[in-house]
Amino acid sequence: MKINYSILLAFCIINFMATAQDSIRHISKLEIGKKKKEVFSGRDSTITLHIDTLIMHDRAQLVFLGKKQVTLTADHVVMDKRAYIFGTDGKNNGTDFEIDMRFSELGALYVLAGGQDAANNGSRTYPNGDGGTVNMTYRKTGIMPQTEDRKAPHYLRIDTRAGGYRGTPQNELRNIYGLINSGPAGRPLGRLSQGTVYSGSAGTDGKSHITAK
Repeated sequence: MKINYSILLAFCIINFMATAQDSIRHISKLEIGKKKKEVFSGRDSTITLHIDTLIMHDRAQLVFLGKKQVTLTADHVVMDKRAYIFGTDGKNNGTDFEIDMRFSELGALYVLAGGQDAANNGSRTYPNGDGGTVNMTYRKTGIMPQTEDRKAPHYLRIDTRAGGYRGTPQNELRNIYGLINSGPAGRPLGRLSQGTVYSGSAGTDGKSHITAK
């Protein structure tokens, strides 16, 4: 069987270009309404996103699903009250963020890159996840965030804690025993995800850094 290598090469180039376009995006203006969310997902594990103007109303969410690495740049940022940026790699690990923002208005921003808990509940799961690494850069020409008083304006909170701290071993064991006891005859682990009980050991905490430029 003969292979037309020129056609195959052209297909590979087109596929590579499509992947690159999926992972690098530029948005002139993104506004997320109160209690609404904007989700970035897709097959790429990394994304570079440049937003000229980012407006997030109270409890708005900017969500990155299935992303190991996110590079986020926003030149004009308005967060009137509480805003959330959340990222996970889809396997209980927090996303690694490189964030560069100029805050024109800042009520409070929560960057959530913590590890997620293993879900011993019969559905597919992964072990307790690791926290991500968050490097936050804010520009001196805008508002300077503060990390001390969550009730005061300009509050910034970065969460990179590992998964596995939230639940208690007693509750996990009680849940696991309940699933085992309700399993079908001859298959006591049938209610557990792939017949597996995940360790209650916590993951590894991530790190965060805040710098000005």
